[in-house]
Amino acid sequence: MDWLDWFDAHDYEIARQVVQRGVAALAFVAFLSTLNQFRPLLGEHGLLPVPELLRRSSRLRGPTLFRWGYTDRRLIAIAVAGLVLAASVVAGLPQLGPAWVPMLVFLALWILYLSIVNVGQTFYGFGWEMLLCEALFTVAFLGSNDQPPPVTIVVAIWWLVFRLEFGAGMIKIRGGREWRDLTALTYHHETQPMPNPLSRQAHLLPKWFHQGEVLGNHFAQLIVPFLLFVPGPVGSVAATIIILTQLWLIVTGNFAWLNWITVVLAASAITDSAWHWLIPAIPADLGTDASSTPVWWFVIVAAVTVLLLVLSFAPIRNLLSRRQLMNFSFNRWMLVNAYGAFGTVTKRRIEIVVEGTLAENPDDAAAEWREYHFKGKPGDVRAVPRQWAPYHLRLDWLMWFLPLGRIWEPWFEMFLLRLLEADAPTLRLLRTDPFGGEAPRWVRARAYHYRFATHAEFRETGERWARTLQGDVIPPAGLG
Repeated sequence: MDWLDWFDAHDYEIARQVVQRGVAALAFVAFLSTLNQFRPLLGEHGLLPVPELLRRSSRLRGPTLFRWGYTDRRLIAIAVAGLVLAASVVAGLPQLGPAWVPMLVFLALWILYLSIVNVGQTFYGFGWEMLLCEALFTVAFLGSNDQPPPVTIVVAIWWLVFRLEFGAGMIKIRGGREWRDLTALTYHHETQPMPNPLSRQAHLLPKWFHQGEVLGNHFAQLIVPFLLFVPGPVGSVAATIIILTQLWLIVTGNFAWLNWITVVLAASAITDSAWHWLIPAIPADLGTDASSTPVWWFVIVAAVTVLLLVLSFAPIRNLLSRRQLMNFSFNRWMLVNAYGAFGTVTKRRIEIVVEGTLAENPDDAAAEWREYHFKGKPGDVRAVPRQWAPYHLRLDWLMWFLPLGRIWEPWFEMFLLRLLEADAPTLRLLRTDPFGGEAPRWVRARAYHYRFATHAEFRETGERWARTLQGDVIPPAGLG
């Protein structure tokens, strides 16, 4: 037997193909989201301009290619480069060469996206941003079609899925009581940041079903992740359970690429033998001869494995800590991070509705106020929420956070100013401009309590949401 046989995961060739192409596909979506939204949000004339961040910050969140200056043209170049590189991996082109080719492509994607996240401020402050960065780095060392995937990197991906799932499970157990008394899902489908077309149907399911959802979630996040590290059928079954629970979240919500990348990464634990059992047309043995693994590749992978092991000490301590951190990076490179989501569940949905008017006097009872409708955020009570994930609508997500914190966020104040200016790039972030490009004289923000309409209410009114005005949170404001 060749001395490198132990190093190669012969039974995980399909897993490698799924993970490499899947992570690259989601990176493509992330770069596309950036290309479409970064400039009006963070560009030279954005709501939180990156040039201003670079002027006032002596220490950025982490390394970035924008450290030496930001321009919108440079952002476009980086986003387009990311799109091209990600598309090449989805097509399987770098994998046809030696192992260093896909390695360099993935590392380039990691550096490019890390550069964006580290200047993205609150618009890039979501857990799935650091998750994508870590995945791009780790997957870079899965090798090419010339040799079997390295077993240590396959296990490193299992470790990533473990932290993602078990971390989320522990956050829930340590968090709100609703996760312990099994009531969390009676609220979550209605109050989640961005519902999708089936969220209302899921919310209206019976109470016993929601209790079963919570129990299933605890099982999938607190018990199943340990089984990923058992090679063979046990690990394959564990991965399948995680994938099925994530598919339910995909069907009932819009969480950008969080659930999608979890599905892709969990597939790393499904063996070729399991795929052959499920689909007999797939050959039982797709593995490449281990003797084709060059020594230089073994040295690189061994060094990366040691690095990931050393960086794992901090997240392990975090998992064991009573003050567990959620979605936290322990280093500036966003490697081996701590993850978690929804430690507490919002019980009431408060939406900030932005309106404008052309009236000279905003206090005039005859003034006609028109709503600005967002692409994903609930607004129109009759509209069916759309499916956007894995695409990420950054402005819509931050609108959900406004009622949970300070309403006068700097970016929101600038957003209202852009509406008063009828700024075209900002208006393109919205679903509708009620003034057809004309600048309103006044804008205001009002808080509404939203809840899903019952079946009876929907049959009577045709409205999918029932909403109640809570009051003005920002009174009429004009350019003067």
